[in-house]
Amino acid sequence: MLPAAHRMRRSADFQQTVRRGARGGRPTLVVHVTTTTDPGPPEVGLVVSRAVGNAVVRNLVRRRLRELVRARLDRLPVGARLVVRAQPPAATASFATLGSDLDAALRRALGRVTPRTPVVP
Repeated sequence: MLPAAHRMRRSADFQQTVRRGARGGRPTLVVHVTTTTDPGPPEVGLVVSRAVGNAVVRNLVRRRLRELVRARLDRLPVGARLVVRAQPPAATASFATLGSDLDAALRRALGRVTPRTPVVP
């Protein structure tokens, strides 16, 4: 479970992060990262659509992603916002595959976060 302080709840935060954030993609997932001027803890949101599978499969993917992100919170900069969007292949991917794809996508997205990336108020 993600700690409450790290959960993204407002749809406006999701939209801003996806639209303005640096993107890193892999076959099973896509991550979007923005930085804020807020010195608070990083916030994380998960998007697992119906395209991934039925409710049972979506919940399994969501639980796996939540645990993988929780273990990597210390890698995120202070005030960062992260949205992880599952792709349909995530339904059949193993936990290890999701973890390696998340690591690669995070590396790519965090490498693209620059001062030119819009700062979300």
